[in-house]
Amino acid sequence: MNTATKESLSKVPEVTLVFWIIKILATTLGETGGDAVSMSMDLGYLLSTGIFAVIFMLAVAAQMASKAFHPLTYWVTIIATTTLGTTLADFADRSLGIGYAGGSALLFTLLILSLYSWHLSLGSIAVSTVSTPKSEVFYWVTIMFSQTLGTALGDWVADTEGFGYLASAIIFSGLLAVIALAYYKTAISRTLLFWSAFILTRPLGAVVGDFLDKPLSQGGLELSRYSATAALLLLIVFFAMVFKQKAARNVH
Repeated sequence: MNTATKESLSKVPEVTLVFWIIKILATTLGETGGDAVSMSMDLGYLLSTGIFAVIFMLAVAAQMASKAFHPLTYWVTIIATTTLGTTLADFADRSLGIGYAGGSALLFTLLILSLYSWHLSLGSIAVSTVSTPKSEVFYWVTIMFSQTLGTALGDWVADTEGFGYLASAIIFSGLLAVIALAYYKTAISRTLLFWSAFILTRPLGAVVGDFLDKPLSQGGLELSRYSATAALLLLIVFFAMVFKQKAARNVH
């Protein structure tokens, strides 16, 4: 099998600067979109979680049914994980009373278990190996845990620890900058750095989303959740259409 054929079989995008820009936009949209349905529409966390869970399952089914990487299908699925992660984390943290710290600890444990099981089963958690149904299941389960963890972690730092939205955004941006520096200046595992960055983009998006739509009295800009979500969606579409993404190289 030649290299071109291998690349065509990959189901995830090549990790580039555009990938990270769209990922952060998608995680921010997940926060504003999730809050728009659960709060602005007043559907509550449980019903909203059920709605987004159905969308997530349909999106994953479409993604797994495709024979190659398709940007539209992939990013719709990512957005589905961020909106579901928002309402699911809010339901667990607030409605079930677990709290942000407890929710973050539980979700971090589930995330580590997912990555460990993935590595134990297939021998690698590198995204370049995501080209089979089994690896895709592990990939999307891991992403779902990471997106939900990110929401809880962002709320914990911004609200419980009292840093506020802007300071929290600076903290998470700083951590991502450290990971980027490690990528270029050290020999630390690229797979470890990728998942660390992937996880941290979610709390960054969560606090930025909260900053956009929370009341002025709480340190936000009090923008409409609907307009903020629409603007973020347009930006995602712009980057996805203007900067064509290629499939990641399948190393198998």
